[in-house]
Amino acid sequence: MSPYIPTGVSQTLYPFAGKFLALKSGSKMHYLDEGGGKPVVLVHGNPSWSFYYRDLALALRGGNRVIAPDHIGCGLSDKPGDDRYEYTLKSRVDDLEFLLDSLEIRNNITLVVHDWGGMIGLAYAVRCPERIEKLVILNTGAFFLPAGKSFPAALRLCRTPLGALLIRGLNAFARGTAWIGCKRRRMPPALRRAYAAPYNSWANRIATLRFVEDIPLAPGDKAYPLVAETQEKLASLATLPMLICWGLKDFVFDRHFLEEWTRRFPGAQIHGFPDCGHYILEDAREEVIPLIKRFIQNV
Repeated sequence: MSPYIPTGVSQTLYPFAGKFLALKSGSKMHYLDEGGGKPVVLVHGNPSWSFYYRDLALALRGGNRVIAPDHIGCGLSDKPGDDRYEYTLKSRVDDLEFLLDSLEIRNNITLVVHDWGGMIGLAYAVRCPERIEKLVILNTGAFFLPAGKSFPAALRLCRTPLGALLIRGLNAFARGTAWIGCKRRRMPPALRRAYAAPYNSWANRIATLRFVEDIPLAPGDKAYPLVAETQEKLASLATLPMLICWGLKDFVFDRHFLEEWTRRFPGAQIHGFPDCGHYILEDAREEVIPLIKRFIQNV
C-alpha cells in the first residue's frame, strides 16, 4: 500500500503500491505497474485518476503488464503550480511518451483511453503508430467537436471566473462528475469520496481547472494545432483492432462522438450501453471488463 494514498481512499478500494518517475519538468508522476506480458496502457481523463481503472487493472494483471499513470496534477502525482509545469495537451502527451520510453515499452501496446485520456493517448498513438497493437475506446474523443455537437454549457461555465472559483474553491468538477457520471446506478458515497480525494485543496485542484481551460475551441487556443494534427492522422490507426464501449447517457461524450468514432473506424467492435453514463467502468463494470479482457487476449 502506497503511503501517499489520500484520506478517503481505502486499501480495499485501491490495493496497489504504485511507483513514481521524475519527469523532465522535475515533477514526479505516479503510475501503476502491475503484472507481466504484453503492455496495456490505461490513460485516464479529467477529473479522474488511475483509480478509475482499478478493477480493470486487477482483471488484466494476471496476463498483461498494466501501466496506469496519473497525469501531473492528478491522482497521486505532483500538483505543481503554473510556474513549474505547463498544463497543456502537448505536455500530457510528452509525459506519457517519456514514461513509456523510461519503462522501455515501445511495442505491442494496447491503449485504453477514457475522457481527455483519448486525446492524450491517441495523440501519442499517431506520433508512433508502430508501437500500438490494439485500441480500447471508452467515452472519449480524439478530434474536434463532431457535427451537431455544441460545447456543453456546464463546461463553458467552468471556463469563466465563477467556474474557476467553483472548481478550485469547492471541488465542484470532481465532486459533480462523480455525482452525475453514473446513470445505471448512483455511485456510492465511498467511491465519490475516492474520486475527489486527491483534489483536497485549492492548490491541488489546479489540473481539474487547467484541463477544461485547455479544451481547444478556436485556432488560437494552445491545444488546437495538436488536436488538428491528431485528427488528421487518425487514419494511420484504421487497420488496428478497436473495441468501443460506450455509455449512451454521457452528456458530453454522447452519441455524436460515438457516431464520429464509428464513421472513422467502421471495423470497430462497438458495445453501447443505453442506461449508462460517462463512467462506464463503474456503471457497467460486470459487462465491460470481460469484454476488454477478451478483446486484449484474443490474439
